[in-house]
Amino acid sequence: MPRYPLTLPAQLKSDAERLADEQGISLNQFILWSVAEKVGALHAGLDDPNFPNITYRRGASGQLMPVLRGTGVRVQTIVIAAQDWKLSPSRIAEEYELSESRVEEALSFYNEHHAEVDANIHVEQGLESSRKGVNQNG
Repeated sequence: MPRYPLTLPAQLKSDAERLADEQGISLNQFILWSVAEKVGALHAGLDDPNFPNITYRRGASGQLMPVLRGTGVRVQTIVIAAQDWKLSPSRIAEEYELSESRVEEALSFYNEHHAEVDANIHVEQGLESSRKGVNQNG
């Protein structure tokens, strides 16, 4: 992987280090994720301006899926926690070390983009079923 020297303003670097530490990742990984999210969003033109903390990242299925910006937490994870596990937004925020407002934004995003998120959930469930079938047969 090519190296690229990067100079950050002191406060931005400090904020990025804090956020990376909160997520249990290195500053380098945090910067890589941040740049990947931004480049992906610009290429795809998918970001909804009504939801500034939601962006897109390519998932295991190869499909673009909405995630909470600056984290690896997918909107579908928040939705499953709320709908299937019956967790409150405050409990989800606690479980995933997020602010409650970010969880509520993810749920609001889902309300407006439910077909897209439901399709991602369906694709992932299909992948999991396929893996289980391979493991049982292999």
